[in-house]
Amino acid sequence: MKKILTIVGARPQFVKAAVVSRAFAKASGFEEKIIHTGQHFDKNMSDVFFEEMEIPKPAYNLEVNSLGHGAMTGRMLEKLEEVFEKEEPDMVLVYGDTNSTIAGALAARKMHIPVAHVEAGLRSFNMKMPEEVNRILTDRISDILYCPTETAIQNLKREGYDNIDTVIEKSGDVMYDAALFYKEKGEASDFVKSLPQNNFVLCTIHRAENTDDPERLAFIVNALNQLNQETKVVLPLHPRTKKKLAEVGLKLDFETIDPVGYLDMVQLLDRCKFVVTDSGGLQKEAFFFKKHCLTLREQTEWVELIENGVNTLINSGEEFTSHAKRLLNETNFPELELYGKGNAGEMIVNSLDKYFETH
Repeated sequence: MKKILTIVGARPQFVKAAVVSRAFAKASGFEEKIIHTGQHFDKNMSDVFFEEMEIPKPAYNLEVNSLGHGAMTGRMLEKLEEVFEKEEPDMVLVYGDTNSTIAGALAARKMHIPVAHVEAGLRSFNMKMPEEVNRILTDRISDILYCPTETAIQNLKREGYDNIDTVIEKSGDVMYDAALFYKEKGEASDFVKSLPQNNFVLCTIHRAENTDDPERLAFIVNALNQLNQETKVVLPLHPRTKKKLAEVGLKLDFETIDPVGYLDMVQLLDRCKFVVTDSGGLQKEAFFFKKHCLTLREQTEWVELIENGVNTLINSGEEFTSHAKRLLNETNFPELELYGKGNAGEMIVNSLDKYFETH
């Protein structure tokens, strides 16, 4: 029996880890324990969250949060080492690009415990982003790199990973598995059911480069107000965005809604016309549900979406208006397989089984 410790620190990582946890539960020869670093304190992660999402509850909650990047990562390292010493895992599994990701990988590497990184090889090529630093360093010290796309594999090859003793595999994207699973499990709320099918735009805004720049925030607000005159805009309003709008005196001319959980977001994605966002994950999820996306960022790590014409980077009001008008009249979505077949969790567990047979 091989013991796997899965390190997560934010709600999206729990959703990703749940995909692989379900695959572990179906396989034989594995014991998995989930370690929550506590990086994102989320009052919504109650018992109901774990029950509704069918996610295993963490064996540990390290409660490390509300600190700067260095202090947070250092405290996580300290506490994770204690857990690793107690549990003596055969493998540590990390996800994505948070401080929890690099802390888990680094603690394991220093203790000579093999590390597997899910969502490896992603690059935004913007070293000002803490996430970019975390993902690059995590890739370099991991033993197995599970890449969601061919683009991710090519990124690693360009960085010389052919000459590094690391297993690189194209697993597909665990979030595609999750989207398919929760679409079938979830039921739309009354509010979602009341929305006109395929006749509203789903929008999210939360990134600091948008909320903390008054000029950029102004163009986004003006563009959304204009779009809402053409078709309904549904905007689950992030608390920080709400605060920034009030600080600079900007007003949305339509009613926003409170932030929604993942199950409601899946239903909104399934029913909307197209998506406007600055979120990384929502760009992909729009694709999973065959919806075009306008991304309010200067770059994205999901470059294959841009290259295939289903996602467009937007940096001005003029660009927004032009592309939004185009998408309101768009009826086609290309048939593309960019993120696997929805069986990434199973592929990762099968791969780990083979890894342990040969190591």
